[in-house]
This record gives sequence, C-alpha cells and structure tokens, in this order.
Amino acid sequence: MPSPRTTPPARSFEDGWLELTAVRRIAAADQPVTTRRMLVQVALLTLLVLAAVAVVGAWASRQEAENEAVDSAIRRSETIAHAVVEPALVDGAVTGEPGGLAALDRAVRAHVLGDTVVRVKFWTEDGTILYSDEPRLIGQHFGLEDEESEMLRRGTGRGARVTDLDEPENVYERDRGKLLEVYLPVHTPVGTPLLLETYSPYDSVVTRIGDIWASFALITSASLVALVLLLLPLVISLVRRLRRLQEQRERLLEQALAASDTERRRVAASIHDGPVQELAGTAFVVAGAAQKARDADQPVLAAALDDAAAAVRSGIGGLRSLLVEVYPPTLARTGLGAALADVVTVLAPRHVEATVDADPRAVAALDSEQAQLAFHVAQEIVRNVAKHAAAHRVTVSLTGPAADLVVLEITDDGVGFHPAHTLEHPGSGHIGLPLLQDAAHRYGAGLAVRSAPGMGTSWRLQVPVA
Repeated sequence: MPSPRTTPPARSFEDGWLELTAVRRIAAADQPVTTRRMLVQVALLTLLVLAAVAVVGAWASRQEAENEAVDSAIRRSETIAHAVVEPALVDGAVTGEPGGLAALDRAVRAHVLGDTVVRVKFWTEDGTILYSDEPRLIGQHFGLEDEESEMLRRGTGRGARVTDLDEPENVYERDRGKLLEVYLPVHTPVGTPLLLETYSPYDSVVTRIGDIWASFALITSASLVALVLLLLPLVISLVRRLRRLQEQRERLLEQALAASDTERRRVAASIHDGPVQELAGTAFVVAGAAQKARDADQPVLAAALDDAAAAVRSGIGGLRSLLVEVYPPTLARTGLGAALADVVTVLAPRHVEATVDADPRAVAALDSEQAQLAFHVAQEIVRNVAKHAAAHRVTVSLTGPAADLVVLEITDDGVGFHPAHTLEHPGSGHIGLPLLQDAAHRYGAGLAVRSAPGMGTSWRLQVPVA
C-alpha cells in the first residue's frame, strides 16, 4: 500500500473545478530498490564526481600553472638582471656616451634573447625606453604605471603580468601572440635605477597547465576509482539487505491486508447471520402483532406496532448498508461496476434517482487497490449526497482508459456548497473533503470538485493506469 504523503494545497481553474490533488505518476524513488539500479546510480554519481573534479582541477591547475610560470619567469629575469645585464650595463648607456649601449646590446642578443625571452626593454624614470632589442622603440616616451614608478623609486621589487598588446609601447610585439612580461629594477655602476622588462611566450604557461593537470587527474582519478572499488561490495551488501527489508515489509503488508479482509468478512458475516436475521424475524413478529391489534379493533396499539416494525426495518436497512461499507462482497466477487451499483442503493429510500454507467474497459484497467480507491471515494461522496445534498438525481460514470487515465465522475443536482470554504473550514458532520483529498493523493490519483450553492456538485477522480 502506498505510504501517506503531505496533501498538496488545492488549486482553482477557470472552468470552475477545484483541484484537490493532482495526478502523480509513480516516481523512480517509489520503485523497489534493485542491485542493478543502485549500481547504475553509483556509476552515474562517480561520473558526476569525476566531472566536477575535472572542472575544479582544470581551474586549479591553471591557477597553479600561471603562478609557477610567473615565478619561473621572475626568477629567470632576476638571473638575467644580475648575471648578464648589470655587468654589461655602464653609466654611459644612461648619459648617452657613444657606444654606451653597444655592450648592453651584445650581451642581450648573445645571452638573453631566445625561445624563453623574445623582447627586452629598459625604461628610465620618466617613462622613456632607453634600450630595446627592437631599435625602433629606443628613445620613445610612453610613461610608466604607478607601480613601476614606485619600484624604481625604491630600487627594489618585482612584478609580472600578461602583456596588453593594445598598448602603444607593445606595437612590435603584436605578432608574437600572448606574452608574459616581467619587470624589475636594475642599477648602473653609479646606482642609477632602470626598469628591466622582459617578454616571454605564454605557451610555457599553457604547457605547464597540461603537465600539472595530467598529474593531478591521474592521481585523483585513480583515487576515486580505488574508493569506488572498495565501496562496491559494501554498496551491494546494503542494497541486498534493503531489498530483503522491502520484501519483508511487502509481505507484512500483504498479511495485514489479508488479515483485515478476513476480519471484515467475519464481522460482516456475524452481523448478517446474527442481528440482521434476528431483526428481520422481529420485524415479522411485530408486523403480525400489529395486524392482530387491528383485527381486535385496537387502532392505537396497531399504529404503535406499525411504527415499531418500520423502525426495525429501517434498522435492518442501516445494518445492510453497514455491511456494504464494512465488506462490499460485490467488489471482490463481481467487480467495481456492480459495487458502484450497490453504493447508490442508499439513495433509494430518499427517492433519489440514480444512474450508474461503468465502462468494462475502465473496470478492467484498474488493479485491486485502485478499484478499492474508486469504490471508497464513490461511497463517501454518495453517502454525503444522501445526507446533505437534497438531490433528485445522481449520475455515476466510470470511463477510460484515455491518456492512461480512468475517470470516475459523480454528479448531483442538489443544493451544492462552497468547496474552497468547506476545505478551509470543514464542519462536523459535513463532507470530508480532507479525507477524500488525502485518500486520492496516497494513490497518485487526481481529485477535483466543482460546486456552488444551488448549482449541484460534480466530483472527478482521475486514476493513472499503466
């Protein structure tokens, strides 16, 4: 039997129907747990984790590669500055003496330029390029950024960034692709500060990203696979245990339902063979006594006995209706169509004309639990029609399946009511809307009502079928 769930709120529609519960197909979470299903879920979860690790790892490796490439470029530039540049840098290079830049140019071209460094620039404090391996840049003034000026003023520090090729001082580097530039101060023999700027291809960063990611991915993937393999026997064991518990629970539910059905039969048989038969005999005796009183010319006594006989017969009728409620024999023996016909018999004493139309295809499409749901919903609605609707005509129809739905509709021409108000403020002795709503929701069925004072009432139960 489906487990109870929180009943959703009602929703109104333009055609006047108030939806108490929506049709709900059986979700995957409600299906029995199987080893195969659980292993598929574990595999999908593992792939999801691997994808997440890949995304995070790619980002982390990129950050780490950039940091390493920057540190490597800075260390390389510091080595160049101390081992190559400063020994070749003479004061005459700054003062403009002839040949002052020649030694620096020879050292740069012989020991600095190559695959790892593709451009070198020396800046003065006023933002003028004192020297570059690109002769067209020498003597041009572009200015320095605040960080670079502060670095020259202090004479210490270092920095690095991706080259902005849109800047005018980088016009001759635009055909070299993405570059990483490093800048740091150097000094002439007399201590004049200059800013050394080296440009390296960014491909080294990309290569390092691949190296770090490959090692990271290999270690991480191997660890995840090993973890999954270690957990797999435990998962299989837990799934099997859970499946056994589900099967045990299903057997207990079946036994409980069987016991409940047996008990209902016993109670129904006890009522039918005991009180009903005794009251039927009593009704005949009282009716015979009333006739004898009339024959003896005792009209008052005869009338009293007639009233008593009528009361006994009414009690018998009530007990027979109770028998149908406790255990509807026609539902199990002849099906839902005949059971619905039995349901409307309670309307006959109130002179309510009832029509039942049950499509055999719709009856055949419902399983036993769905048939029980339709029967009990119809029983509750018809009982409330008899008590409260003051109707003259009631129509019960069972149609389908259409769009994988079997539809039960019950319509009366009674006094009607305000469904929304009754749902919010259910009064004692009135239609049990919350009970019907909860019963339909437990089985994934849709239940709706349309009514208004003086306009009658229509109910619609939609039961999903395979």
